[in-house]
Amino acid sequence: MSKVSRRIALGAISLGAVGVVGYQLRGQAESLPRRPAARTGDNPVTHENTAAGSEQWAVGRDGTKGVTDELAQVQGYASATSVSHGESLDFHISSHTAQKCTVAVYRIGHYQGAGARHLLTSEQVNVKPRTKPEPQPDTGLIACDWPVSWTLQIPKSWVSGVFLAVFTSQDGHRSYTPFVVRDTDRRSDVLMVVPFTTYQAYNMWPFDGRTGKNLYKGYTADGEIGGNPERAFKVSFDRPYMQSGFPRWFDMETSTARWAESSGYDVTYVSSTDLHEGRIDPSRYTAIVFSGHDEYWSKEMRDWAQDAVAAGTHLAFLASNNIYFHIRLEAGADRLPGRVVTCYKEAPDPEPGEAGPTVRWRNLGKKHRKAEQGLLGVQYNGILKEPAPLVVRESKHWLWSGTGLRDGDEIPDLVAVEADGYNPSMPRPADSEQTLLSASPYIDSWGRGRTIQNTSLCEDTRGTLVFVAGTFHWPLALNDSKHLNPHVQRATSNLINRMLEPRDKR
Repeated sequence: MSKVSRRIALGAISLGAVGVVGYQLRGQAESLPRRPAARTGDNPVTHENTAAGSEQWAVGRDGTKGVTDELAQVQGYASATSVSHGESLDFHISSHTAQKCTVAVYRIGHYQGAGARHLLTSEQVNVKPRTKPEPQPDTGLIACDWPVSWTLQIPKSWVSGVFLAVFTSQDGHRSYTPFVVRDTDRRSDVLMVVPFTTYQAYNMWPFDGRTGKNLYKGYTADGEIGGNPERAFKVSFDRPYMQSGFPRWFDMETSTARWAESSGYDVTYVSSTDLHEGRIDPSRYTAIVFSGHDEYWSKEMRDWAQDAVAAGTHLAFLASNNIYFHIRLEAGADRLPGRVVTCYKEAPDPEPGEAGPTVRWRNLGKKHRKAEQGLLGVQYNGILKEPAPLVVRESKHWLWSGTGLRDGDEIPDLVAVEADGYNPSMPRPADSEQTLLSASPYIDSWGRGRTIQNTSLCEDTRGTLVFVAGTFHWPLALNDSKHLNPHVQRATSNLINRMLEPRDKR
C-alpha cells in the first residue's frame, strides 16, 4: 500500500482545538526563492506596465454619471468574451435616447498604481434605444439581438490582458463591459483564467424590477426578487452586465491581475469559455491561475483542467466554491458557439446528453465520484454569516515562509462570503499528498452551525501542485485597498515562485 493510501486507510487526523480533519504531510520551513526569470526570456508584461496609466475610465471622471438598468442610459455587450490578435470584436450598444456615444478601451494592469492604461477611443457612434427582450417562457433565457454599433480590431501590439470597454454617452452617462485579449502564440510562464461563465450565471440584467433573471433568481409578479421558482435555466452573453456593467466579483480579477503584473510575472490571460472551446493547450504553461470565483464549469472545462495536471501543469485557485455546478455551453440565436450558459440545478434537465445533467458536480456519477474535491482537494462547504479570520496551520510550510506567522495565528476577515473545506467522505486527488494550511472556524449563514474552512495544497508524485485558497477574500488581499494584506501577498508569491521553480531544484 502506498504512503498516500495508508494515510487514507488510517482515516482523518484530528487537529486539536479547531477540530478539523486532514493530512500532515509536509511541514519543513523553506527559504523563499527569488522569482524565476520568465521562461520565455522575454516578458512583455513588464514593459507594458512602464507605460503611463490612467484612471479616466471611472464614473465621475469628466463629470460622468453612472447608469441603472431601469433607465438604461447607455449599456452594451461584446460579441465574445475573448479575442485574439488580428481578430475583431463587435459591441452592441443601447441608449435611453438617440444620441452619440464613444467606446474607450482600457487594459487592466498595475501601471505605477494607476490600475489601467488607455489604449484608444472610438469615433462618435450613433446609438438609440433598443428593445429589452422578454424572458423565454420555458427557460427564462433573455438574449438581445441588438445591431452592431462599433467594431474593434485587435492590434498585434496589444499585450494579452483583461480589458474594459467604456461606453460614454453624449449626455454624460457611463457603463462598461469586460473582455480578454488572449495570446496563444506566446508561451508565458503563467496563464490566468477569467471566469466569464460564472459572471453570466450571476448576471440579472435587466435589474429593472420586472424582467431580469439569472441562474439564481428572477422577479415575482409583484416586482419582488424571488428565488428558484423565478430563476432562469439558461442565461445569455448577448446582453449587458447589470447596472454599471461590471460583473459580480470582477474585482477579484482586477486585484489579482494588478498584483501579478506589479510583481513582474510573465502572464497571459484567457476566458473560461476558451477552455470549453479547446483554444488553449494547458501543457504550454508552467502554472495556471484561476483568479476569482469560478463556480460554473462544463465537462470540457473540467477535462481541460484535469489534462493540465496530467501534463504536469500546476493549478492555483485563489478563491473558493470552484467547479461547483456542471453546465452546458450552447450556441446563441445567431449560432455562434458558447453564447448560452445552461444549468438546471435541482430541476429536471430535459437534454442531459453524454456529459450528464446540469447539476452539482458532486451529484454526478455514483458515490460522488465526480465531486470537485477529487481534483481540488477541498470543496465548497458554506456561506459565511460574516467575515472570519483565517487560522494558520503548518506555519513552517514553505507557503507561509517569510510571513512571520505561527500556528494558530489569525489573518483578520480573510475568510469571507463562501468557504471551502476538506470533506473526508468525498474523493480526493489520486496519488497526491495533501497539506491543509489553515483550519478556520466560521458560522454558516444557512444555520448549519460551526464549520471549518481549509486552505489546501496537493502535490502529486511528479511534484505537480494544486492549490486552493478556499475563501473569497484571498485574491482581494493581493491588491484591493480595502482588503490588502502583506501575509497573503507573501504567501501567494511563495506559491507562484514555487510553481515556477524547476522541480529538480526544490
